[in-house]
Amino acid sequence: MCAIAGIMSFKNNLVELSNLQKMANIMQHRGNDGEGFWLNNSSTIGFAHKRLSIIDLSKNAAQPMHYLQHEATNKYTLIFNGEIYNYVELKKDLITKGYQFFTQSDTEVLLALYDCYQENCLQYLDGMFAFALWNNATQQLWIARDRFGEKPLYYNCSDEQFLFASEMKALWAVGVDKTINNARLLNYLSVGMVSNPSNAEETFYNSIKKLPAAHYLIINYNTKEISTKRYWQANLHEEKNLLKEEEVVEKFSYLFAQSIKRRLRSDVAVSTSLSGGLDSSSVIATITALNNKNNNEKPISFSAIFPGFAKDESAFINEVVNYFNLKNYTINPTAEGFVADFEKLLFHQEEPFQSSSIYTQFKVYELAKLHNIKVVLDGQGADEILAGYTKYYFWYWQSLLSNFKFSTLKKEKIAAKKNNQQIDWNSKNIAAAFFPNLAARKLTSNIKNKILFNPYIEKDFINANFNEQSVQKPTIKNLNQILQFNTCTNGLEDLLRYADRNAMAHGIEVRLPFLNHQLVEFVLNLPENYKIREGFTKYVLRTAMSNQLPQNIVWRKDKIGFEPPQKLWMENKKMEELLMQAKFNLAKAGILKKQVIDLKLTNTNAHEVNNYNWWFLCMGNLIG
Repeated sequence: MCAIAGIMSFKNNLVELSNLQKMANIMQHRGNDGEGFWLNNSSTIGFAHKRLSIIDLSKNAAQPMHYLQHEATNKYTLIFNGEIYNYVELKKDLITKGYQFFTQSDTEVLLALYDCYQENCLQYLDGMFAFALWNNATQQLWIARDRFGEKPLYYNCSDEQFLFASEMKALWAVGVDKTINNARLLNYLSVGMVSNPSNAEETFYNSIKKLPAAHYLIINYNTKEISTKRYWQANLHEEKNLLKEEEVVEKFSYLFAQSIKRRLRSDVAVSTSLSGGLDSSSVIATITALNNKNNNEKPISFSAIFPGFAKDESAFINEVVNYFNLKNYTINPTAEGFVADFEKLLFHQEEPFQSSSIYTQFKVYELAKLHNIKVVLDGQGADEILAGYTKYYFWYWQSLLSNFKFSTLKKEKIAAKKNNQQIDWNSKNIAAAFFPNLAARKLTSNIKNKILFNPYIEKDFINANFNEQSVQKPTIKNLNQILQFNTCTNGLEDLLRYADRNAMAHGIEVRLPFLNHQLVEFVLNLPENYKIREGFTKYVLRTAMSNQLPQNIVWRKDKIGFEPPQKLWMENKKMEELLMQAKFNLAKAGILKKQVIDLKLTNTNAHEVNNYNWWFLCMGNLIG
């Protein structure tokens, strides 16, 4: 919805409006519909806001927004990036408590909700958000981030000042140091780790931290004390699910439909992405059902296609388009286009990313922008809560084995094979089922060795920057635990960062119906066979959609997503030139061995070679 930024000065230096303007200007892409600035009376704190108007398009909803205690006194001042999807319900409840409203915005609801419940107001929110609120009475700055990290918030703190912004480039614009965090760089180049699961605040830059998802931070201006607190976690319950299967499917369908209904609230047109897979197709099916009920038009959809590529999903996309009679627009990303857009992509992403699928998503949102769309619904998050990736078969089978469900395990392995799932189940997995602590230590050791004995990276660089704590793997005993870990600790947030930057690069707001926290809590606590059953992942979603989608979509046996022909792209001459320059930059910085510059990586594992080339390409150009 927007970009936010702010400065709090601790010394005699007053906050300058020109610095706030610099921070706003560099994030212009996140919102072109308006901008606003605010300084308190003593110029010790200032806010900047760039607006992408989605709900209440009037000037009355502009930010920074003030909450008045008396006619001339600002009790609170708020800048807010995101959407509170259940603001309608919250507003009705607040009115019964005596609150009055003068706009139709969710921003004003958030201000009143804070006045009513203070920091506990976060528990009532269904939304994606990053916001900053100045409490004039307590002289405290309160910043908070949504439960899953859909919206970003970065900060830098020194003895002189505290700065925060939606993107790191806004901090760099006012002089924050851009020195690379070499420990993160090492882990990325060696094993592709983008985040540090042992330190959620860490970024790829030494001087910049991120506020972790589901956390808030309070700074007391008078004492300069900073406190950070986690306000939510998707806890797993030990008790067994007592609902019958039809009740589970019914409740899942209700929560999913409610989430989508709320995420359709907008004063501008809402569209969807469509990959041809189950997740995005389920979003479209539910939107269509809701629109038919309310006599609304069918949604517009946007897709990426790769004609001639083995993993092109055009046939599945067309099946969904024809089934719902959709207006669908397509884009065909190419290697040449990637080279032309690569610098722009790095500018927006700021940190490295794991594959060229990020570019595919970037182009889909660009396509939406070309058709004057501001809001796109997407299926992201379904894989993490519903066990959509192949790796989750291992965890489910290990769970079955450790609980001595040998008959079910045998049936599931046979069913997965019939579904064309190539799963290398071996003695290591059997051992992991009964000795999860040992398995975690072994996995940690393997990662550690891949870093310490990497054949391409300078040994001195490895020795100087290896951080053993950052590669520690937690002990995971079953499928639900790994889903919780990937959803709430490590995995999903990286994907959410990619999506936010790709969408906001084009002034697009992306909304994710699978990440309603009530839905997530419900799904994570379902018995594991509602996630994987009869060789199929996402079983409860497939069952819920069985009468709403073509059967070829509901029971698809392959999973692709926005996957481009990356291997073929990397063989493109201009891509090879980009890779060569990236390796040169890394070698010049004393990171990559000089002989790797002209070396074509060879390995029996082609997938691993492809990964290494991508990591070199991405990181080498970022530091260049």
